[in-house]
Amino acid sequence: MMFEKIVLPYEKGALAPYISEETMMYHYDKHHQAYTDKLNQLVENTEFAGQDVVTIVKKSSGALYNNAAQFWNHNFFWKCLSPKYDQVPSGKLAELIDQNFGSFASFKEEFISSAVANFGSGWTWLVLNQEGKLEILNMSNAQNPLHLPVKILFGVDVWEHAYYIDVRNNRGAYLENIFHIINWEFVAENLG
Repeated sequence: MMFEKIVLPYEKGALAPYISEETMMYHYDKHHQAYTDKLNQLVENTEFAGQDVVTIVKKSSGALYNNAAQFWNHNFFWKCLSPKYDQVPSGKLAELIDQNFGSFASFKEEFISSAVANFGSGWTWLVLNQEGKLEILNMSNAQNPLHLPVKILFGVDVWEHAYYIDVRNNRGAYLENIFHIINWEFVAENLG
């Protein structure tokens, strides 16, 4: 079984001006493709051949883990974004945000602050824990919460390749831009 990155659910230029088409070309066509190619190369003729990517992420280590996790992270990340600008959470998700953070504005501020503080390269995740509370998790490099007893609702790539073309080293500006293009319908679906 060969792994293939998802087909984007929108055109590469559709997220502009918040993420440029040039960034999408490098991020999706180059970086995500490289993780996909390396995952396929590393899994070939191993005990992981034929297994799904979540199993590989949970059971592997080293280069195989890093490439499998980045493959999964990016497939998930693209679904978290939408060219329908400035959506807001509704229903159960909006209630959870209000209960856990006080307001959407407070949640946004806390999420951005946390992601800006995520040292080096990594991902910032919004998850629902076993107690039914929302948590913001910073993880390094390719790490994701697949091994944790949580529901993954939303994740944002904070590697520099995600934003350097558009805003140089201003991660905060990138995160502000991300909040204009979050696909809150997809995030809400992840509540299960």
